[in-house]
Amino acid sequence: MKFSLCQMDIAPGEPKANRRRVQSWIESIMKTDQPDTIVLPEMWTTAYTLPELEEVADVNSEPTLSLLKELAQSHNVNLIAGSIANKKEDGIYNTALVIDRNGQLIYEYDKAHLVPMLDEPSYLKGGKHAPEVFELDGIKIGLIICYDLRFPELIRPLALNEAQVLCIVAEWPEARANHWQHLQIARAIENQMYVISSNRIGEYNDVEFSGRSMIINPWGDVLEEGSQSEEQVITASLDLERVKQVRQDVPIFESRVPDLYK
Repeated sequence: MKFSLCQMDIAPGEPKANRRRVQSWIESIMKTDQPDTIVLPEMWTTAYTLPELEEVADVNSEPTLSLLKELAQSHNVNLIAGSIANKKEDGIYNTALVIDRNGQLIYEYDKAHLVPMLDEPSYLKGGKHAPEVFELDGIKIGLIICYDLRFPELIRPLALNEAQVLCIVAEWPEARANHWQHLQIARAIENQMYVISSNRIGEYNDVEFSGRSMIINPWGDVLEEGSQSEEQVITASLDLERVKQVRQDVPIFESRVPDLYK
């Protein structure tokens, strides 16, 4: 499967402008790279304008979801469509959306771990369900959002349920860029899966973001890495047989002793 990662800046608190930009990016990517799947970053409709979310957040994923469905179907492309600020009955969530090439919403996930360093818990509700494995074109994929990367116990069940790829959508700050890089490599090695990530660049509210969107193979080798400060599209084809081979060569899942893990 061929993936294209969108490493982009985000206009704070301007969802209409950001939707126009993403539409333009998708149209351009499909002309130049023709991927099977496009991955967007976290909170790309609004950025981290937390005090403004009551006014600018989507309501039950709209109008963003309808646009994404139309784009996926018209361009025959799967969208791991990053995450959006999403107002539901009981509050605002950080919701990731996955739309298949037929324009169908096949999966959504509310961010489980809220970031105290960015004051997320004061404005957002934490997700009530762990991420689950979903399929695109027969490929088993897991999806997490930014700070979730720090919690390996959230990710291991995805591997145990045969996920071959872990997608991470993020607004990870430059101040912790070394964590961003090393934790992704660790997640790839310990779960023997591809790890691919779409992170934003730019700066907002005195926070500089780290870019460096990545594609890492199941052996922990970094195949592609974006820059720290430039908007760019990172594209690579994943050899899913590599997942099977690594899991055979180093059979960690067969070696597990779950009764000891308490």
